[in-house]
Amino acid sequence: MQRSLKFVKHLPSCGIEPTVITVDPNKGAYPVLDESLAAEIPAGVRVIRTDTSEPFGSYKKLTGRQQIPYGGFANESKTSLQQRFFKFVRGNVFIPDPRRGWNKHVLQAVSDLIAAGEHFDAVLTSSPPHSSQLIGLELKKRFGLRWLADLRDPWTDIYYYKELNHTPPARWLDAWYERQVLEQADAVLVTSPDTKRLFLGKSPQLSAKKFHVLPNGYDESDFNAPSSPPTDCLLITHTGTITETYHIELFLAACAECARRHPNVPLRLRFVGKVSEEVRRQIAQNGLSGITELLAFVPHHESVTHLLHASVLLMAIPDVVPNFGILPGKVFEYLAANKPIICIGPVGSDADNLLEECGAGRAIPYDAYNAMLDHLETLVAQWLVNPNLDLPALNHARYSRKALTGRLAKLVR
Repeated sequence: MQRSLKFVKHLPSCGIEPTVITVDPNKGAYPVLDESLAAEIPAGVRVIRTDTSEPFGSYKKLTGRQQIPYGGFANESKTSLQQRFFKFVRGNVFIPDPRRGWNKHVLQAVSDLIAAGEHFDAVLTSSPPHSSQLIGLELKKRFGLRWLADLRDPWTDIYYYKELNHTPPARWLDAWYERQVLEQADAVLVTSPDTKRLFLGKSPQLSAKKFHVLPNGYDESDFNAPSSPPTDCLLITHTGTITETYHIELFLAACAECARRHPNVPLRLRFVGKVSEEVRRQIAQNGLSGITELLAFVPHHESVTHLLHASVLLMAIPDVVPNFGILPGKVFEYLAANKPIICIGPVGSDADNLLEECGAGRAIPYDAYNAMLDHLETLVAQWLVNPNLDLPALNHARYSRKALTGRLAKLVR
């Protein structure tokens, strides 16, 4: 959502007038809402909010749950019979995904605008949910609009895809939709080089020239406040969702050992966002509960504040296949905070290469306990000399949202 929001925020300054078509928040269902971000929509931008047809109301009634699942049920770690049933329904009834019921409302809205004499030079569809790409496919067929398909994540290669238990016909249909989108779009935007490689292999008709790596980024205006790391402790902060899939258990063990070896250095951990029950158990098992703060979801501006108030930032890449192309949007905000970054994940991945390029750190493999402990002890030694571990200005200006939107504007034209 932030990717599209920031594009819309900066496109007018690039000479592009955007019209946004999205879901009426009173009609749609979401795992998390951050209404504070609506303030970033420029005053002159037209936003059209439509009805939608989604199964999530029925899902909540049948399960008795208040929160709907994340994509691929990524926020549900239990494998109950009920969960397996809903995963099967998700994978075989709702193709590409349960958000497809929104498409007819968008197509009607666009058709009404064009019938009223509106002219559009291009359409940009952003996903997931990948059913949104079928909107672009249909608009290109109906009106011949130049179409840019922005795929923020893999489609049939997404890490939880196999868990949806597709039948062969469902798997074939989903892959067919994916190929149609990739072949028919005028340009395909992806967030990492490895994701580009995955999509290029989907059809012999695809040319590398069609694909454009346009990563996520950071908004300079979000980082106007000064950095203020604590002076009374070495605070390691993680923002966003963290589950057992990210395999930080050895990192937690290294933190416990580091704290035992250096009782004169108050080591603290802070997790801002959703923390799975298994990770909570790992924290307690390592005796870290007393030095760990767990904060629920906060608005985006508060999340940025936590970055600026940290000594060191923790990032983890989920231990899934494929994960070399996983480049989470928050890594760019981590870079903008100018903090040392501890990355738990695959060496040689797109995230690892980015951190090295910008001089913010390197990835440490999931099983490299000694490397984690050595790195923590290095940070402790630096903290004893100066509690402010902030890095000099990093080489990340090319990843500002404004600069990236400028690249998008060239593609639109």
